[in-house]
Amino acid sequence: MPLNVAQKLIKDHLVSGTIDKGKEIGLKIDQTLTQDATGTMVMLELEAMGLDYAKTEASAQYVDHNLIQVDSKNPDDHLFLESATRRFGMYYSRPGNGVSHPIHMQRLAKPGKTLLGSDSHTCANGCMGMLAIGAGGIDVAMAITGEPIYIKMPEVMGVELTGELPDWVSAKDVIFEMLRRYDVKGGVGKIIEYHGPGLDNLSAMDRHVIANMGAELGATATVFPSDKEIKRFLKTQNREDDWIELKADKGATYDLNDKINLSELVPLVAKPSSPGNVVPASELKDTAIYQSYIGSSANPGYRDFAVAAEIVKDRQIADSLSFDINPTSRQMLTNLVKEMHIASLLQAGARLHQAGCNGCIGMGQAPATGRNSLRTTPRNFPGRSGTKEDSVFLCSPETAAASALTGKITDPRTLDINYPKVKEPKDSTVDDRLLDKPLSYDDAQKAELVKGPNIVSIPEMNALPDNLKLPILLTVGDNVSTDEILAGGARVLPFRSNLPEISKFTFEAVDPTYYDRGMESKDSTGHAIVGGYNYGQGSSREHAALAPRYLGLRVAIVKDFARIHWQNLVNFGVVPLVFTDEEDYNKLSQGDILEFNDLRDKIKNSNEFSVTIKGKEGKINVRHALSERQVNIVLHGGLINWIRQKQT
Repeated sequence: MPLNVAQKLIKDHLVSGTIDKGKEIGLKIDQTLTQDATGTMVMLELEAMGLDYAKTEASAQYVDHNLIQVDSKNPDDHLFLESATRRFGMYYSRPGNGVSHPIHMQRLAKPGKTLLGSDSHTCANGCMGMLAIGAGGIDVAMAITGEPIYIKMPEVMGVELTGELPDWVSAKDVIFEMLRRYDVKGGVGKIIEYHGPGLDNLSAMDRHVIANMGAELGATATVFPSDKEIKRFLKTQNREDDWIELKADKGATYDLNDKINLSELVPLVAKPSSPGNVVPASELKDTAIYQSYIGSSANPGYRDFAVAAEIVKDRQIADSLSFDINPTSRQMLTNLVKEMHIASLLQAGARLHQAGCNGCIGMGQAPATGRNSLRTTPRNFPGRSGTKEDSVFLCSPETAAASALTGKITDPRTLDINYPKVKEPKDSTVDDRLLDKPLSYDDAQKAELVKGPNIVSIPEMNALPDNLKLPILLTVGDNVSTDEILAGGARVLPFRSNLPEISKFTFEAVDPTYYDRGMESKDSTGHAIVGGYNYGQGSSREHAALAPRYLGLRVAIVKDFARIHWQNLVNFGVVPLVFTDEEDYNKLSQGDILEFNDLRDKIKNSNEFSVTIKGKEGKINVRHALSERQVNIVLHGGLINWIRQKQT
């Protein structure tokens, strides 16, 4: 049978299950990626598991999120991460080297391989002909120890690309078009595979931009073929020997199909506060902005900055506007400096920041109160920028640069200048000096972990009781993101390796009383949370499951879950349930008591059962989608307990 690229990747790495849609499969993982906001917990988990040396072909730890050093917490954790990579035989990307996703693409990504990362935008490396999946940290820790990743077999959605992007339209507008069509839930349960003649007109980094924001669609992964363009890209990185061709077979089919004519696209913008709230830039032409921001893993390439530099060259940005430039890798920044593009940006009035995630995750560059921010970042969830009542619009580099000149959201096609055609430098810099290679096995065994005072071991968590009476501590609506469950940013992320402290920020943007009420429930019955559609969308940070669990969360009942957060809840022993009848959501209120009797037997023996609402007539029916393996994990109170039981 002819296979598409996604099916080939899965078939080559399948260790359990069959390729039947919706069934659990186990996949061998070749490479892993962790970043510092999630990696500290991963390293603590590896220590708890007693790992001697990474079992993967390549595992890399990047420091790109927590770069601000206002006290000792972040630098202490950087030293811990460095020591852990030495101890466990991993790559270590030092602070200042840049954002994990483009660096991994430049230095380590290989066509035909699998990559699992504790960052939801790990899917960006699907641009290289890889199966790249974002997951919770403990799933990545398991992969580093040589265990498979278990997922439900997705549908494969084929998107045929034809035509060529017009002037002033770029790869960001392609993924915005997908979000305009499908919104933030449209990719759930799917791998999105791009194919067709339009690929001939998209560079490897253009594909990275599109693959990166597959996370915003909720997709399991985004896949591109490995063709001559990927070979060209690897040659520029002195890694041509890592290339293999990987294309769909002639006659390969897809479970779902769509088509985008690149020639018909226009500049698009996502309005606050969702990446799926997409309209043409021309509809927002009178919208004043305070900030125009270029960078992040969603626009990390040389051309993304160079085209902006050419647009503002010999011109001046608008008055009272902050034009923020966030380079995404040290290597790329060096190329921009050599070609004088940084000079053009600075002379126009730009502010240059260090290579890293920075403002994308609220780590600096927060916008002013009551002002609009226009950004090339992948997300604009409420408060993610670092300003509580923010108003963030998402766009392409062309739109960001044009708008920086006018002080308002501007369709770049209306500028009275020729579209700059940017080419990569012929003598491109290749620099891996801040990417430390793994120690040998023998040297790694001599390395010691360096722990600062902010690093706290994960507390013990008990098994699932058979009978529970759980108060509903919180009810929330649709599309609640992990940023709303547990924010990122400079206030919160420094506590990523200290669960008792980071839990104090849980749901603060939704209900600032949740922490205190959670602490009360923790020492008694525990509690439940009720939610709407797409609960837990966004970041893969497992703290958004771990912190509520620490505060007593035992059951979450929603209309449906975002994939990664659902898996993270399972990993920490929270029972993830879905309403059988979505109208039952309206029967539940904060403060209601849910009675679960014989819960352990019910989730073992059936996918559907009823729950009593104390003091109210009738019951509600709920269901779960747990595999037999996941049921056992939940019964044990989480993956850590389950692993310990297996080892005894």
